[in-house]
Amino acid sequence: MSAKGRIARAAGLMSVATFISRILGYIRDMIVAGYFGATGTADAFYVASRIPNLLRDLFAEGATSSAFVPVLTEYQTSYGEDEANKVVTSTFLFIVVVVGLICLAGVILAPAIVAVIAPGFLKNPQKLSETIFLTRIMFPFLFFISLASLTMGALNTRRVFFVPALAPAMLNVANILCIIMLADRLENPIVAVAIGFVAGGLIQFAFQLPSFFRQRYTLLPSSRDHVFWHPGLKKIGRLVIPITAGLAITQINIFISTILASNLPEGSITYLYYAMRLIHFPIGIFGVAMGMAVLPALSEHSVKGERGKLKEDFSFALRLLFFITVPAMIGLIALRFPIVSTLYQRGKFGAAATLGTADALMFYSVGIWAMVGVRVISATFYSMQDTRTPVVVAGVTMVINVLLSLLLMGPLKHGGLALANALAASCNFTMLFFFLRRKLGGIGTGRIVLSFIKTLCASAVMGLAGWYLARYTAVWTSGGQGLFKATYLGATMFFCLIIYAATAYVMKSEEMVYIIDKVKSKKRSEHDR
Repeated sequence: MSAKGRIARAAGLMSVATFISRILGYIRDMIVAGYFGATGTADAFYVASRIPNLLRDLFAEGATSSAFVPVLTEYQTSYGEDEANKVVTSTFLFIVVVVGLICLAGVILAPAIVAVIAPGFLKNPQKLSETIFLTRIMFPFLFFISLASLTMGALNTRRVFFVPALAPAMLNVANILCIIMLADRLENPIVAVAIGFVAGGLIQFAFQLPSFFRQRYTLLPSSRDHVFWHPGLKKIGRLVIPITAGLAITQINIFISTILASNLPEGSITYLYYAMRLIHFPIGIFGVAMGMAVLPALSEHSVKGERGKLKEDFSFALRLLFFITVPAMIGLIALRFPIVSTLYQRGKFGAAATLGTADALMFYSVGIWAMVGVRVISATFYSMQDTRTPVVVAGVTMVINVLLSLLLMGPLKHGGLALANALAASCNFTMLFFFLRRKLGGIGTGRIVLSFIKTLCASAVMGLAGWYLARYTAVWTSGGQGLFKATYLGATMFFCLIIYAATAYVMKSEEMVYIIDKVKSKKRSEHDR
């Protein structure tokens, strides 16, 4: 299989697994929305969950994976599997000690942490106390998710993608089961969601272990030869520090929105949360999947000095990613109100909450193309073990986000915070693309831009059709009728997909031709058998 084929196949497998996880995540969100709506209790939970989720990105799925995969690929390519296994073992011991201590500190310092990230809650002692309590329950999630990230990175290096991508679905299953089984039995039902959060992290780690051991990895050292201070761990540490700084800056953007939203009318934080969850659907399914799928291939090219292949694989991954993600972005904008109404409007989540979430979704969606694009560009920098450039760009992006947030939150309220985040992401992508082009001496910019323009035009045609079909249905403003909403929305999306594919084919989109050729090739192969 060609390098492009391997990347596309890996991204496809991860997208399918991530899709399953996201669907389960939305079922969980629908259940939580039905129980708690956009109330102060919901605000407390989502603020508390952002703390371990921040550290999850910094110490687990973000920084550790981005530094771990290139170094592990280098040791596996240059020194063999035995030496690579020592790197894995050393990293495991480091996570147990260091992340374990961080979790303990988080439980102790929860009051101070909540006061910093949600100062508006200080005016409401009950909400503040509830947020602190939930934070303490959920902090151990960081420990388990860090171990899950280690096994995921190790499996990805061996080109095993589906199982680690499916593992987060186990987290959502645990959440759903805990809510159903415990919410009505506890004095404070929201505690059931927090317990499910932690249990899900443990299950996500355990789910990957059979595949992990089948790849002949181990967690415990087989000898006492400087395992904890393996040179590979030191190299990961040198890379992970700037990556962590860059991701911290990214997360600061989110916390800035939280801090500012805590001073807006009640429900604003929840509107932003649910809208962010929706844009994370295409980002997670396509952007994260492509970034993780392409990182091992790019890292191998970098280790072998294959600069031309690295540039070609980067260009292919970015163009294919835009081809898949841009129509999702336009679809979210065009169908934002029907989507929010179908997924969330029930129980205490009424029409006002639907409208507020839909507004946030529209503004967040403007930046989806950039958010997914950054995943591939950052993976390219990390594959070359250049972690400084993304950090510098992220710092500039943070300043832009702060200025835009302060400028836009007055006239647009929570929608202004979402738009600021989207515009800052666009600046982040543009700057990273410029520096990567300068570093590699040309990355096929014209080809990428032409592909993007064709994709955007086909998506616009699709979006207009979707908006026209959905705008005449008054059911979106009412609660209930979930089956009718889901059926009508699903049919509209399917029709939009056909329009997009047909328009892209007429415009002779290179990516559309590639997909058609792959399908034909697979059918020929099956026929020959």
